[in-house]
Amino acid sequence: MKKISTLFAAVLLGGLFILSGCNQGQKKEAEEAKAKKDIYLQLYSLRDDIKADYAATIAKVAEMGYTGVEAAGYNDGKFYGLTPAEYKKSIEDAGLEVLSSHAGRPLAENTKDTNWEEIWQWWDTAIQAHKEAGMKYLVVAWIPTPKTLADLQAYCDYFNQIGEKCNAAGIRFGYHNHNFEFQEIEGELMYDYMLKNTDPDKVFFQMDVYWVGEGGKDPVEYFNNYPGRFEVLHIKDETELGKSGKVNFENIFNNVENSGAKYMVVEVERYTGTPEEGVKESYDYLANADFVKESYK
Repeated sequence: MKKISTLFAAVLLGGLFILSGCNQGQKKEAEEAKAKKDIYLQLYSLRDDIKADYAATIAKVAEMGYTGVEAAGYNDGKFYGLTPAEYKKSIEDAGLEVLSSHAGRPLAENTKDTNWEEIWQWWDTAIQAHKEAGMKYLVVAWIPTPKTLADLQAYCDYFNQIGEKCNAAGIRFGYHNHNFEFQEIEGELMYDYMLKNTDPDKVFFQMDVYWVGEGGKDPVEYFNNYPGRFEVLHIKDETELGKSGKVNFENIFNNVENSGAKYMVVEVERYTGTPEEGVKESYDYLANADFVKESYK
């Protein structure tokens, strides 16, 4: 009887051990599944690595867990020296999605002196290249600070025209902010003026949440005041995400519903370690944050 009891206890303990192991394995799988979210990367974050070895860097981005990428290397119809088709293949072969690109052509310093024939030739080439590369979005990352309200209006009109051309090609056109847009020009706050004087059907705004804060403003306030205008968000901090304490990411993500945001793009410009480490750390920050949804599409 004692032997049977001992045998029963051994079997029971073995079963519990196996069950515990299964539970731990399932828990690990669940955590990994939970961590997989739609998070994109602005490739400017790895600009030096890309210059050194483009293919290896793209492969590392995929290994980190990113869903797709935003390019920052367009020039004369090519992306990082590759034709649109080559670029598209290089990204998709790595298991990533081609999402968007930063590109742009500023007006003349005196906007009235702009050579419009040259401008539109440039844009026709750029838009066609972005279409062939499979881009969903084409974003102007920066403009010179306009000196007058008339110059700012010229840019708003310009953006509406670019947006119309992009719409015809099946691409959405947008503008990415820094912090200088939160200064006044002739009594008008530049960012608000641009939001009010561009057509929502033709121009969206890629809000950089870090630069909004540096401009003294609250991203959530803009979500509420201009609902639906921010289809793509740049999720950025002073260094790696969550390190500076300057950006209230939890508040931003918990109140993102009015923004219109469909895609979250990480950008890391400065690092406490290597760029690769910073980009991975930033991905992990969002992947492990309960306040970040799996997808915003």
